[in-house]
Amino acid sequence: MPATHDESAPGELELVRTFVNTYDLQPAPGKDQVATPAMLRAWFVERGLVDADAPVDAAAFARAIEVREALRALIAAGGAPAPAVVARLEEAAARAPLQVRFEGGVARLEPADRGVDGALARLLAIVHDAMQTGAWQRMKACGDPTCLWAFFDHSKNRSGVWCNMASCGNRNKARRRRAGA
Repeated sequence: MPATHDESAPGELELVRTFVNTYDLQPAPGKDQVATPAMLRAWFVERGLVDADAPVDAAAFARAIEVREALRALIAAGGAPAPAVVARLEEAAARAPLQVRFEGGVARLEPADRGVDGALARLLAIVHDAMQTGAWQRMKACGDPTCLWAFFDHSKNRSGVWCNMASCGNRNKARRRRAGA
């Protein structure tokens, strides 16, 4: 769902946003940019999250899709995720422990693994960092339950609801008007 406004997140948080948005629910049944293990590997390699020869078997692929959807649910929950979402993310974090690395005098959490589980751990480390800085509070999912496109709310008062007012916002407002009429 391309937006007409800047929906991108700052810094590495953009990587999490784009990963969540690899599955676009609109138009139904949706389009998945990482629909196969090979597509997932290519997406991760392109972003430097895995080595080019990293194996992506069916189990690793399934874990990645589960984490993507758990991240979408975490964003949509706005701070109160379901226990199943928390469990899925904690399970992913446990599969590839993070290590503290120092680059140029700056500490950074990095996965020890360079495979799919390491890529997922890196994404979770980015989420952790964003939660610590407060940037995560601006990560939102479109208020249209048939969309749920992840976007970064750039509004001053953090009041963004729709990924795109021209499409999702107007469609939902029109739906509410018809229901009330």
